[in-house]
Amino acid sequence: MEEISNFIKTIMKNDLESGKAKKIITRFPPEPNAYLHIGHARALVTNFELAKEFGGYTNLRFDDTNPAKEDAEFVDAIIKDIEWLGYEPADVFFGSDYFEKTYQLALGLIERGLAYVDDLSQEEIREYRGTLNEPGKESPYRNRSVAENLQLFTEMKDGKYEEGSRVLRAKIDMAHPNINMRDPVLYRILYIHHHRQGDKWCIFPMYDFAHPIQDAIEGITHSLCSLEYDNHRILYDWVVDNCFGPHDYPQQIEFGRLNITNTIMSKRYLKELVQKGKVEDFDDPRMPTLVGLRRRGYTPEAIKKFILASGLSRINSTVEGSMLEHFLREDLKLKTKRLMAVVNPLKVVIDNYEEGQVEFLEAANNVENADLGTRKMAFSKYLYIDKDDFVLTKPDKHYKRLALGLEVRLYHAYFIKANSVEYNAHGEVSVVHCTYDPLTKSNTGFNARKPNGTIHFVEATTAKKALFNLFEPLILDDDETKNFLDRINPKSWIQVEGVIENADEPFNEGDKFQFIRDGYYAVDKVSRPEQLVFNRITSLKSGK
Repeated sequence: MEEISNFIKTIMKNDLESGKAKKIITRFPPEPNAYLHIGHARALVTNFELAKEFGGYTNLRFDDTNPAKEDAEFVDAIIKDIEWLGYEPADVFFGSDYFEKTYQLALGLIERGLAYVDDLSQEEIREYRGTLNEPGKESPYRNRSVAENLQLFTEMKDGKYEEGSRVLRAKIDMAHPNINMRDPVLYRILYIHHHRQGDKWCIFPMYDFAHPIQDAIEGITHSLCSLEYDNHRILYDWVVDNCFGPHDYPQQIEFGRLNITNTIMSKRYLKELVQKGKVEDFDDPRMPTLVGLRRRGYTPEAIKKFILASGLSRINSTVEGSMLEHFLREDLKLKTKRLMAVVNPLKVVIDNYEEGQVEFLEAANNVENADLGTRKMAFSKYLYIDKDDFVLTKPDKHYKRLALGLEVRLYHAYFIKANSVEYNAHGEVSVVHCTYDPLTKSNTGFNARKPNGTIHFVEATTAKKALFNLFEPLILDDDETKNFLDRINPKSWIQVEGVIENADEPFNEGDKFQFIRDGYYAVDKVSRPEQLVFNRITSLKSGK
């Protein structure tokens, strides 16, 4: 992987050179309440790549302190996504495994007069907190004795109170200029089954309390998070200082979010798309989830290079989706075999070719990578070309395809000339009659005349029928003032039936190919030998 250059790397380098840090230890802490998407990949790749570059390591920690939205299904999916991207965490932890330790640290805060049980409702706490311009006011329960707070908090843990009736709050400063420091809630009561802890706990720590504790326990040096937590850093430090003593580490560092044009980057919206049947599932090939990108045919290498090339800064940024497609093409161009496929078939009859004869021509699997070998490609009297490669009359001098009276080269085969056409009942061209010149066979050095371009084809009698899934962006624009469901592109997934050459390939799920003059395709998960199905990953850089 290419060298990373960003402000976090500079911080880490300085910390190591000064001796402040002995080793770089990071963590990737997803909440198991959704599938990871391309936006999450920025945090994932950044954590793993930076730690690796400095000889450190990264933990995977599931932030499962909010059981209302979490599920083991998402745990398994996240682990698979990380493996697919090529990373192996040093350890896998769950935030819920620290519940006992977190509870004991909360008791310690109470004993030192730094936390209290509050009976105010959620709405009252919000009202008491004040505004950016006005200080908050203290809760009437703020000055309970240590003994009373210990008793009430223990009874909260023992399930003696209803949800919402009591919370544990830090006792800091209700006039603090940062609202997050105005006696933030540390624990709430919640009667719900936890996917790992079962029904053992009915009090759950808030993220701002649990996360710094977990980082400290694991020895994390650099806790990287998105910019939205910038105003929470002061509370992060307060928790670590008051639970573990003054510290150099862990230190929280924020970076900007990555947005991509015409791409949904909200877990809530992605869930809504699935729940309302706007997409097949989270692995729908139009989805920006990692499972969706994997199904469509995106590669881990392209995603990682895209993330690193998009940079890292202290501001949120938006990049064009074409940037990711560029890295896809760069990654795939030398790895994939290049086959002939016709997505929009038009039949061609070579009138002067012998009936019943099938000729097999030598063709390179990838003209830029000889290591991928060669194959035998069929040619006969009956062929398919793409409908877009034929017009009755040449429109202008820039048109470099087939028309009546014009001659073109067929890839790896011969020159053919269009002489006449047949029409179907709708008045559309259904068959093009051509002649071929046997002296123009590819690789024979023929250069007596120049054809009007080169087009691809598939021999008809040996062709395999296939379905091609063609994709456009799921969202039409980036106008967030509109309801996102109203911005869904009705043509985001079009399926067409075409043909592919009878190549000696198993066409297993996930196999990738370049279909000449069209784009890069991957075998879809629903594909079967009797019914091949391909997803177009991305078009070629240049058009036909």
